Amino acid sequence: MKGHDQGPLVGCHNSAQGGVHNALIEAKSLGATASQLFTTNQKQWRGKTISAEEIAKWEEAKANSGVQVVISHDGYLINLGSHLDELLEKSRKAFQEEIERCQALHIDFLNFHPGTATDKNPERCLDTIVDSLLSFAPLFDKNQKLKLVLETTAGQGNTVGHTFSHLAYILQNCHNKIPLGICIDTCHIFAAGYDIRTPQAWDQTLKDFDEIVGLKHLDCMHLNDSLKGLGSRVDRHSCLGYGEIGIEAFQFVMQDKRLKHLPKCLETPEKEARWEEEIQMLKDFYYHKL
Repeated sequence: MKGHDQGPLVGCHNSAQGGVHNALIEAKSLGATASQLFTTNQKQWRGKTISAEEIAKWEEAKANSGVQVVISHDGYLINLGSHLDELLEKSRKAFQEEIERCQALHIDFLNFHPGTATDKNPERCLDTIVDSLLSFAPLFDKNQKLKLVLETTAGQGNTVGHTFSHLAYILQNCHNKIPLGICIDTCHIFAAGYDIRTPQAWDQTLKDFDEIVGLKHLDCMHLNDSLKGLGSRVDRHSCLGYGEIGIEAFQFVMQDKRLKHLPKCLETPEKEARWEEEIQMLKDFYYHKL
């Protein structure tokens, strides 16, 4: 994916209502070359098993979609860093089931929020996340292409993952034991205090990321503007160019050699959905059609 120009890999979070294959059908209708979806209800603990019939429909839809990269987003209830035994056990079970669904569908990336310090102890939380992730190592072998990606967070509440040092700690402690990378969410890192409003600000943020985490670990991105200001620690997405970040930042993302070839999915607000327009705009930025 990195280094080979196959055109822009851009899309959005697509609805899998009525079957996971419908996410790819929607992605195609929007002109997307990448797609993100929930493989099961993201607000329930009980996940579904993917049937052979669903896999067949998925594979047919994928072949006809033009989508080159698929990202799954794990459920909102999962907290791999909880200090509460019951919640941690349920989270690990649900995450394992999500891995298994992704592998059945040959999905490229499983994106997840690192976790929340339910006891307000971020150091303990980070260690618990590492232990959780290492417990999934037996699920991966050389024949599996699925890669887990830690999503940067805004730092709202007691979440971890809002500093590059948090991400680096998890990566370093899981190194070569599970396939693990990073997904930068533009709204989240901005709200966490990393300025990306100008090319100069983006360049400095990427240099900081490279020094602390390593750009080689960056696998994909979520593109969202932010309703709240720099360092607000509030996670509120906005349509591209309609928030506090501004459109210049997304033009940079689509043209900078460090980022332009990464898969990118919009998570801009559904009620104000402009996904087809935004996807085309990102493609135009990539090709310098201003």
